[in-house]
Amino acid sequence: MESTVLKIEDVSAGFDEQMVVNNINLSIAGNRITAIMGPSGCGKTTLIRCINRMHELAPNAIFSGKILLDNENIFETDPIIVRRKIGMVFQRPNPFPTMSIYDNVAAGYNLNGLRISKGDRDRIVEESLQKAALWSEVKDFLHRKGTFLSGGQQQRLCIARALAMHPEILLLDEPTSALDPKATAHIEELVVELKNTVTIIQVTHNIPQAARISDFTAFIYLGSLVEFGPTEKLFTVPQDKRTEQYLTGKFG
Repeated sequence: MESTVLKIEDVSAGFDEQMVVNNINLSIAGNRITAIMGPSGCGKTTLIRCINRMHELAPNAIFSGKILLDNENIFETDPIIVRRKIGMVFQRPNPFPTMSIYDNVAAGYNLNGLRISKGDRDRIVEESLQKAALWSEVKDFLHRKGTFLSGGQQQRLCIARALAMHPEILLLDEPTSALDPKATAHIEELVVELKNTVTIIQVTHNIPQAARISDFTAFIYLGSLVEFGPTEKLFTVPQDKRTEQYLTGKFG
């Protein structure tokens, strides 16, 4: 039996009167990769932005339901603490442009006002870059700007920045959609490696990618959860006609 680290209960979300996500229930297994897939505009990004309480920062955001991390409702916890426990990497690499590679990785500590010694900071930066499979490529120029790196390296830097806070969960919002095939393969390998130490939820509309790297897949269509289960089963014997149509390219 998989251990559940995150429970999404009756979650609906949107903007003004317009619901984008409708009554979603999901249990996320620890140290596994859960892919959330579906056509553009189906509510995938809105859902994961609810998981680390970023959705509520948008003007006119509306939300109902509960999200439990280790059985604690994240809406009864300080959002800053929630975002430390649930890191996020976005679609386009976004290292802080004025900061060095080193300062980008350590940025979470500075932004949260967390004081740590120079020795601890050095160790966390190195460990995080190691975990993001970037250390060997950047260790000789840590004090150059993060924007000096290639797109794929920048995305791994953003992953290192999220990992530096030792999150329990890492949210990846289409992290390879702006990258070339070689950089994409690199990130996919990295994500599979990372599930040993962190639970991963990855939004993707790349069906082959979901098949390659995820343990579980949720298929969302028009804001509703159509089907959820082990990836291999969902891809080979989908229970819902819409899942089958999406997987075979009938729409999306």
